Amino acid sequence: MAIVVYAESQNGEFKKNAFEALSYGKLISKNTNQDLVALTINAKDPSSLANYGPDKILSIIDSSLDQFTAQNYANIISQYSKDLNVTILVMSSSADSKYIAPLISVQLGAGLASNVVSEPLNYNPLKVKRSCFTNKAYNHTVMKSKINILCVSNNSFGVNESKSDPEIIKSNDFIKDDKIKVEAIDRLSGSVSIADADIVVSGGRGLKGPENWHLIEDLASTLGAATACSKPVSDMGWRPHSEHVGQTGKPVASNLYIAIGVSGAIQHLAGINASKVKVVINNDSEAPFFKAADYGIVGDAFDVVPKLIEKLKAFKGRQ
Repeated sequence: MAIVVYAESQNGEFKKNAFEALSYGKLISKNTNQDLVALTINAKDPSSLANYGPDKILSIIDSSLDQFTAQNYANIISQYSKDLNVTILVMSSSADSKYIAPLISVQLGAGLASNVVSEPLNYNPLKVKRSCFTNKAYNHTVMKSKINILCVSNNSFGVNESKSDPEIIKSNDFIKDDKIKVEAIDRLSGSVSIADADIVVSGGRGLKGPENWHLIEDLASTLGAATACSKPVSDMGWRPHSEHVGQTGKPVASNLYIAIGVSGAIQHLAGINASKVKVVINNDSEAPFFKAADYGIVGDAFDVVPKLIEKLKAFKGRQ
């Protein structure tokens, strides 16, 4: 029996959520006395996962998998998980994992818990804490299946190093599904991914126009953060829809979320509730965001943000 962790990668490079999922799996393997197996697909350097404690690394390498398709990836993870006699499969809560986890659940006859935010509360039966109602509440889910899938929320558990000397096995012995073919994928380059970012700087209609977006970009660059926007901003074409966060956009679970000129519509707040610290800068003291924020500044963004950038650069210069 084994704990299997799907370590997600993009363009061959591991995402931060791969290390977090593996850290989570390591804790479970210790507490259940089972082997920990990291499963990777087309990763350039699978050996780098040895920093997080796996007993074995199963590296699936095949050029047909260069482009992600949910069914193909689900088939592969299911097949190898069966071969490894998996009891718990750990994944991230990324967009890709949310596509494939239900497919794997059906194929393995496994229980599935998404948005897991802490280590298991109990193992027999398996009991986990999950966020629900767009991160406004938590529930305790009891899982009684022989095989269970846990999708860990980003930045909820953390990354913990635990070096090991794992056996690395390379394989491409799987059944290929050629029913779906990817014609093309357009990806943003030169920016921090919203899904993986520890810090996100977001802007709303209070910026008054796309010509003022340099305030968001400059602050994000200073903090090493991702940039995001509210739905009206993307609808007006000021920013691409890939930056739209909220209930109808991308969910954000960053350690720090800074909203500038964002009023805080309920759909927007629902999408960023999982962020640990929320800061709002708005000249309207009645903006709904202030009720949800941990810290707020009532002021004109065109005055506040440049001063904030100046202070942050001075602080970093003293470090």
